[in-house]
Amino acid sequence: MRRSSDSPPTRASCLGRPKRREAPAASRTTHGRSIIERMRKEYASLRRRPLLAPVWLAALTGVFVIALAFWLVSAASTTTIFVMRHAEKVTANPDDPDPALAPAGEARALELAQFFGRAPKGQGLEAVVVSEFRRTQDTVRPLANRLGIPVIVVPAEDTRGTAGRALGENRGGRVLVVGHSDTVPEIVKELSGIDVGPMSEAEYGIVYLVTIPRFSRTAVTRLDLP
Repeated sequence: MRRSSDSPPTRASCLGRPKRREAPAASRTTHGRSIIERMRKEYASLRRRPLLAPVWLAALTGVFVIALAFWLVSAASTTTIFVMRHAEKVTANPDDPDPALAPAGEARALELAQFFGRAPKGQGLEAVVVSEFRRTQDTVRPLANRLGIPVIVVPAEDTRGTAGRALGENRGGRVLVVGHSDTVPEIVKELSGIDVGPMSEAEYGIVYLVTIPRFSRTAVTRLDLP
């Protein structure tokens, strides 16, 4: 039944909202103890639980170490091969199949010894590959004597064998290959798959730097010496 606006106020409306009954003191003590007990258990579980920060730190450290090791192995596995033609030869006798070096060629051989001999210790040439002709051997003799490195002789016409010998026996090292005007481009191509074009009889100062990393693409850089 709808109450009239003139109806007297009820006891609830006069007294306001009913008060919440407070729990007895013993109940409050028990409840507090249960909260403390739960906190202790949670703290104990946190102590037993491995923290995530050290785990992630260890994981990141491991990734960094692996990346660094990969870089070091890659750097140590890069083979550097210099390919060039022999120094200037004597041309007075065109019928001579095995001419010696001309005075200009002898001077160039000494300059090569100084050029490659300036490399820091541990970063210089480790071997030289030449053909059976004396003009290639005379070109590297001052250099080989200065550095005390071996001279490997491979037949001139065997360009594949020359490339294989330079690469296979000196993996991760630095090698100089001295060939001829008609074999240098072929040797570079065998090493890198890159065609550098023909070399003329008048060119003596061209040096091809072939870098062969174990884990990336081979590169060829042309150097022009005086």
